[in-house]
Amino acid sequence: MHKPHKRIERGLKSTLFGIFVNAALALVKGVTGYLGNSYALIADAIESASDVFSSTIVWGGLKVASIPRDHNHPYGHGKAEPLAAIVVSIALFAAAFSIAIHSVVEIITPHHSPAPYTLIVLGVVIVVKEILFRYIIKIGEEVHSTAVKTDAWHHRSDAITSAAAFIGISIALIGGEKYASADDYAALFASVIILYNAFKLFKPALDEIMDIAPSPEIEKSVRAIAGAVEGVIELDKCFVRKMGLEYYVDLHVVVNGDVSVREGHEIGHKVKDSICSSNSKIVDVLVHIEPHTFDNG
Repeated sequence: MHKPHKRIERGLKSTLFGIFVNAALALVKGVTGYLGNSYALIADAIESASDVFSSTIVWGGLKVASIPRDHNHPYGHGKAEPLAAIVVSIALFAAAFSIAIHSVVEIITPHHSPAPYTLIVLGVVIVVKEILFRYIIKIGEEVHSTAVKTDAWHHRSDAITSAAAFIGISIALIGGEKYASADDYAALFASVIILYNAFKLFKPALDEIMDIAPSPEIEKSVRAIAGAVEGVIELDKCFVRKMGLEYYVDLHVVVNGDVSVREGHEIGHKVKDSICSSNSKIVDVLVHIEPHTFDNG
């Protein structure tokens, strides 16, 4: 049994912070869009509201992933983390289609141009969301969390939809009534961007669920550390898999075939200890000892 890793706690804190920011922005954008007659801003508010939902899913996924290993889950609960990322990606798909449908309806429905003050709100939103994206993506990269990085890209998508809305409203205000639908075209464009990001985030999360091999650098590092252990002649198979924010290694180590079982066992332990101490993200190493027969001829 091990305590939840500190990097999970960092991911939880950043996600919780994003939830509060998104809730506030969704309220401000929704009210401003409704009063200011801007569907692009309302679409932006929907995006922020979906971010609140998705960030809550990410937070829950990280919470489950932090639960220590037990009898029924010998490899821990780490799969909850990429699973949360998949749910968030699906939510993004749904939000994109919803915004696109409503944008088309607004385009074919005559309406007044947006109010000028909606641009002020959007300008503030763009700055806030971009700062939030950079803050959370940095944490996601540091803790190697697919869910946290997915959550960060939700904020970037929000910044993009806000930028599109800003451009669309500007065109509508400058061009007059005949360009009033520019605001809605901007929302439609934003839905395409959101759809692209949803796919971009869905694939790595699905790959992780399917136990795709992590970056080659991790295996190279494991092999280099294991190969330096005294008594190791060479290495055979090396498999690394990511479980949430942690890594598990299966390694075949070749030793002198004439050593005793006890000596081979001790070499295996040294290999495991060396690898785990070199990288805090690696929590367990399963070492299989294989005999090496020297050619006397």
